[in-house]
Amino acid sequence: MVEDLKIQPKTGWRVYLAVAFASIGGFLFGYDQGVMSGILVMEHWIHYFGDPDEVKRGFITSILLLGAFAGALIAGPLSERIGRKISIMVGTVIFWLGTSLQTGATSVDILLAGRFIQGLSIGIYSTNVTVYQSELSPAHLRGRAISLQQFSIVFGIMVAFWIGYGCAYIQSDASWRVPLGIQLAPSVLLFIGCFFLPYSPRWLCSRGRYDEALQTLAKLHANGDINDPYVRQEYDEIMEQIRFEDEKAVKSYAELFRNSSIRRRVILGMGIQTMQQWIGINAVLYYAPFIFQSAGMTGTLPSLLATGVNGIVCVVCTVPAILFVDKWGRRKTLLAGGTGMGVSMLIAGAVLKAFPYVEGGENNTQAQYGAVAMMFIFSASFSFSWGPIGWIYPAEIFPMRARAKGASLATASNYLFNFVIGQITPVMLEDIKYGTYMFFFATNVVCALIIFFFYPGKNNDTSNT
Repeated sequence: MVEDLKIQPKTGWRVYLAVAFASIGGFLFGYDQGVMSGILVMEHWIHYFGDPDEVKRGFITSILLLGAFAGALIAGPLSERIGRKISIMVGTVIFWLGTSLQTGATSVDILLAGRFIQGLSIGIYSTNVTVYQSELSPAHLRGRAISLQQFSIVFGIMVAFWIGYGCAYIQSDASWRVPLGIQLAPSVLLFIGCFFLPYSPRWLCSRGRYDEALQTLAKLHANGDINDPYVRQEYDEIMEQIRFEDEKAVKSYAELFRNSSIRRRVILGMGIQTMQQWIGINAVLYYAPFIFQSAGMTGTLPSLLATGVNGIVCVVCTVPAILFVDKWGRRKTLLAGGTGMGVSMLIAGAVLKAFPYVEGGENNTQAQYGAVAMMFIFSASFSFSWGPIGWIYPAEIFPMRARAKGASLATASNYLFNFVIGQITPVMLEDIKYGTYMFFFATNVVCALIIFFFYPGKNNDTSNT
């Protein structure tokens, strides 16, 4: 049997290092999500920008996602031409410009321009980092490797929450400029570190750089030994795949929909990234302080403190996914997480309907804090399930000939609907209050049904082919 002759996979420490370091791109995305949620309730920021209403607040928050949508569409063709690694470096330079404009903003227009430009870089990061991690990792560890991207996102969110909490004590405009400017530091680290990261061996082979690809595989898996049996096996498999796909390479986004097999994968990838937004996680992350205030945690500092605790919950609960996601199975994990999220939203909405917070009136503090606890459970449920798998799925289901463009479309759909959620959430919190939680309870039920009936039930159904 040919199957018996396959050499057992092995992974050198350089693979883990490269995959982990590349996930700084996820940290930067997460940091921006977290930092804006805190800044929106800071008195000096509110005063400086003329106390924006909920509609303008939503647009200031979510215009970054429009930039990320455009960046994700650019990312696919860009990475095919110049490589995953160089694309990440290009994204970093764009990130510097966007962050600098936001940090030094003297008007809402400059702030909006900075957030849109920074969004372009986030779209490039999130598409290329997951593809890069997927192509560096052996199949048996691919889910774990890509889970590091989600871990970095939630770690960035947590760091931003606590930096925002600390800076809220500053009695000047530095209270919001400092948190925005700090994110330049990890982006500089990412740019410099990219000079030392390897190119994707699969991309090198696709560009005809065969010797360099073989040497890269040897460094990653066998301390530079190009004759190592596992290295030769990996190289031969990549070459066989490249030869097969050369004649069938996807040259445009339209071609993704002409082949029935690829089309189904595109629908699955875009579907899971779209649903990742409609389940409500970014409503919680972007507007956590407002949500906690609506549940009775009045004042800027208490709501920011609760937001910081929520960030810790997200980080801690992402760890099990990194360790076990390849054993649990994708669909079962999504259904388990969706159940936890749906139930927590239902309970929070019911509690706040029965015991709404009334400023200056009589309040059932225990019940309202119970609703806060439900938000922690919601975040925990997301962190071990939809968080990592939302990134794993698109990165692993596409064959090489369609991977960059397929992942690009999936990521773009994430940001498009992320923008929609960013726009409607502050209005919903203002106008329908507890109904916001009921809305996301309903979307979780719908998404769980879609996963149950339409998504493959076995891990190897989503592996690379």
